[in-house]
Amino acid sequence: MKRRLAVVVMGVSGSGKSTVAAGIVEALGLHFIDGDGLHPAENVARMSAGTPLRDEDRWPWLDRIGACLADATQWPDGVAIACSALKRAYRDRIRAAAPGVRFVFLDGPAELIGARMAGRIGHYMPATLLGSQLQTLEPPGADEPDALRVSIELPVDEVIAAALRSLESESPPA
Repeated sequence: MKRRLAVVVMGVSGSGKSTVAAGIVEALGLHFIDGDGLHPAENVARMSAGTPLRDEDRWPWLDRIGACLADATQWPDGVAIACSALKRAYRDRIRAAAPGVRFVFLDGPAELIGARMAGRIGHYMPATLLGSQLQTLEPPGADEPDALRVSIELPVDEVIAAALRSLESESPPA
């Protein structure tokens, strides 16, 4: 029997979370949720105005992310969510709500991410917030075995393939 997967594709804005999550979803038959769509309107307004979110702004959003990941009734085959999950505390909050969740951390140089953000049209997150996201970022450490790091310097199909190999071959964390 196929195990249910709950996956967070994480990283700073512009790292390719939605694109990679969509590739994972297509390959594995999961449901896709863009975590940006789960932000309260106040958070979107803050970010649109170029104001970084504070932790207290993020807690309700992270709770929504965790609830979606854990909802096996609505998504019995699993779900992949694009979500920044920048700090260890954020990932721990998600883990508490959705035990067994897996993280795919999209990592790359600030210059590449900045160039991607500058080329986006219609996204509410301004490129000016990249610096604050990079300052906030706590990359998953060795003590987070449920997190896989993938370089975004690879072509997108190789990024997706690397994530899929890990998700399909490794057993879920205990």
